[in-house]
Amino acid sequence: MGANLIYIIPVFGVLALLYTFWKSAWVSKQEVGTPKMARIAKNISDGAMAFLKAEYRVLSIFVIVVAALMFWSGTTEGSSPFVALSFILGAICSALAGFIGMKVATKANVRTTNAARTGLGKALEVAFGGGAVMGMGVVGLGVLGLGTLFLVYNGFGWDIAKVITVITGFSFGASSIALFARVGGGIYTKAADVGADLVGKVEAGIPEDHPLNPATIADNVGDNVGDVAGMGADLFESYVGSIIGTMVLGAAFIGVTGFEESNEFNGLNAVLLPLLLACIGIVASIIGTFFVRVGEGGDPQKALNRGEFIAAGLMLAATFLVTKWILPTDWTFNGVEYGSMGVFWAVLFGLASGLLIGIVTEFYTGTGTRPVQSIVNQSVTGAATNIIAGLGVGMISTAIPIIILAAAII
Repeated sequence: MGANLIYIIPVFGVLALLYTFWKSAWVSKQEVGTPKMARIAKNISDGAMAFLKAEYRVLSIFVIVVAALMFWSGTTEGSSPFVALSFILGAICSALAGFIGMKVATKANVRTTNAARTGLGKALEVAFGGGAVMGMGVVGLGVLGLGTLFLVYNGFGWDIAKVITVITGFSFGASSIALFARVGGGIYTKAADVGADLVGKVEAGIPEDHPLNPATIADNVGDNVGDVAGMGADLFESYVGSIIGTMVLGAAFIGVTGFEESNEFNGLNAVLLPLLLACIGIVASIIGTFFVRVGEGGDPQKALNRGEFIAAGLMLAATFLVTKWILPTDWTFNGVEYGSMGVFWAVLFGLASGLLIGIVTEFYTGTGTRPVQSIVNQSVTGAATNIIAGLGVGMISTAIPIIILAAAII
């Protein structure tokens, strides 16, 4: 079983992508609404696609030039020209993650609006379905890309240090696309937002997001390309970067007692672990999505939390079993003793800190909570007190997450 893990990992990436396609098809089948809603949605979708095509056309030139340089530099000792292939695949997957998210977002937006006309539960189902496509698209492409490259490069007979060195090009490719997609999309969305407000509210006296203001379409296009496509590429870069970083740390244990290359994992225990945990996360997250349901008059945030906590619980239970299976009970490296339970506790504290930070964020930004209500109360006396109160609450809100992170590290 352990020797076949390297072949199983890409399958989980395919599983996530299959879920993505299934959920995307489900969102597409939902009712669009009135002809006017369909027309506005199509304008937004066409604008978003036009921006993305123009952006990716320019980025493709950058990717080709950098890949050529990496191909040349890969001829040096310890690397390989295949690092250029990793870079190109990372860039393609990052761009594809943003594209998938934006494509389904432009479909889910109008369908959520139409579903909200019939009830809260249906609206949440459609909106969350669109978000699930984005999330699963990111992790599916990440696990499939990393798992496949690791499988192929490891089959070349290279030592593990060279394999991981060449794979880092995948993360670099993802980072390069994320940089431009986030910044380019962000600049566009802010420019469109401010332009729409200036022309509409200030000059013409038209309410914000009113159909009579043509710049509203550009504003909504900006929200999709910046907050969806850009965010998708950004999330993909962070996701694969963290996995590769952990694989690099795990490679240091190869050859240590308990990590001999003659064992069932070929000594790759700690290298395969982060990839395996990512696979478990895919399954746990898919299961968690089926628990995000809310009835009429219910709280959507509680429904989202329920799915999140169930997925986290499943992830934690599976992590305990996997770490006990794939890692030795105890081992010594550079005079320091480690153990599989230590790795599990690290995952536990990381998971718990993430959940706690989410709860704190919800408290400081949720509707009707005390910090938000304090800003509302200050708004009665004017814009100045509103800005001061909002700035103060924003600064205070950073304290608890910092303490949680520090405590988790210690």
